[in-house]
Formats: sequence, C-alpha cells, structure tokens
Amino acid sequence: MIDDHYLIVPGWHGSNVDHWQSHWQSRLVNSSRTRVESWSHPERNDWIEALNRAVAGASAPVVLVAHSLGCITVAHWAGRYPSLTQKIKGALLVAPADVERGSVSQHLVDFAPIPLAPLPFASLVVGSTNDPAASLERIQQFANAWTSALHVIQGAGHINTQSGHHRWPEGMRLLGCFTPCEHRIA
Repeated sequence: MIDDHYLIVPGWHGSNVDHWQSHWQSRLVNSSRTRVESWSHPERNDWIEALNRAVAGASAPVVLVAHSLGCITVAHWAGRYPSLTQKIKGALLVAPADVERGSVSQHLVDFAPIPLAPLPFASLVVGSTNDPAASLERIQQFANAWTSALHVIQGAGHINTQSGHHRWPEGMRLLGCFTPCEHRIA
C-alpha cells in the first residue's frame, strides 16, 4: 500500500521552526512542503505553480495541510488545475486569510479575489472566533463556498506560533479525518 503524501502549504512568511506545520512535517511520514521564490513577498502565480509542481510530482495520494495564505493558494490552484485535483485525498485548511479585508497588507492583495468555487476534494476548514486575519463570518463563508466541513476553535487567534500553537496535537487529531494515525506519524 502506498502511504499518503502530506504536502505542507505554509502561509505568508512560511512556517518557522516552531510553527505547528514545521513540527508536523518532521513527524509525518512521507511529507514535504511547497517551495516558493519568496515567503515574505508572495506572488500568486509563483505560489500556485509551486503547489502545482509539488502535487504533480507526488507519487502517492496527497493530503494538503495549508495555513493562512496557503489556504487561499489551494483554492486558486484547484480552479486553475482541475485535472490534478484527483490526486488530492483531502485538505486541512487552517485559518484561511481574508486577503480582501480592508486591513490586509499590500503584500497579499495579489491573491484577491478569493476563489469561492467548491473544492473537488474532501476538505476541512479550521477557524477561530478571534482570528485577526479573517472574521468568523468570512471563515464560514469560505467553508460554505468550498463545500468544506468547518471546525471552529474558541479564541485560538490565527492558529500559529503567536497564538501559542506550536506542536498543536488537537490539529493533528483533526488531520485524522483524512487518514488513520498509524499511517501518519514516524
């Protein structure tokens, strides 16, 4: 049996060594992350193409593990490369960033408008009641539009290192909706 491939899709500035995505990548069997030209000056086409290269090169079913701007990249990619979406077993979309909000950084406006078409694979959006990057209403809108399941965490901020989410074992349990634990962790 071919184990699933876990593809980490970080957000703006990447995921530092103490971010839950980095901890997970070191623990998940058969995992990698997208490689972009710049984590601090993101360009939509570069990020979409980086995701496309990673998915196209995977030799096993892919489980996407996206955070923040990475979630928006996944939505753009799914619309641009529908023929490759069959390789996706599922997507954990954590704290999607609302790049259309009034207070968004100019570095992120290239990712607007946010695609609101249904994703053609199983997905779970995880959001927080107090995420500075997206209101709960917007997170609910994304989940509905993408036909994703939704899991809301009370007071979890942006679900990153700044909000105290380092190893984030609760999130690893949520990842279990796509694959059994014994196939995930080394």
